[in-house]
Amino acid sequence: MLHLQIHKTPTAEVAEFRADHVLLASAADARDLLMKVRGERAEVIALHVGNIAPAFFDLRTGVAGDVLQKFQNYRCRFAIIGDISAYTSQSESLRALVRECNRGKDVWFVPTLDTLLDSGW
Repeated sequence: MLHLQIHKTPTAEVAEFRADHVLLASAADARDLLMKVRGERAEVIALHVGNIAPAFFDLRTGVAGDVLQKFQNYRCRFAIIGDISAYTSQSESLRALVRECNRGKDVWFVPTLDTLLDSGW
């Protein structure tokens, strides 16, 4: 079952998705999530690591690039919530991507939802 909760912060409305299955495995899935929040006026879509296909974190697959481009095209910020150390410990490229994303304003990797909501992002 898919759960959507809208969190209002002083700077943005965050659409947090939760499910007991993978929600994001392709750019088409990203588009579907973007369409689900159109009426909610959310500026940020937040997904938990468990709802993202492992292929996203393997940069060789191209999934991350396609998904992140989709969020850019729709001008929606994207946050990944949770511990990704199992993936970053195996990939210097992914560690570099995470560092670069967290310096910017469009994509963030955060350990907890509270970290995201308290960030002022």
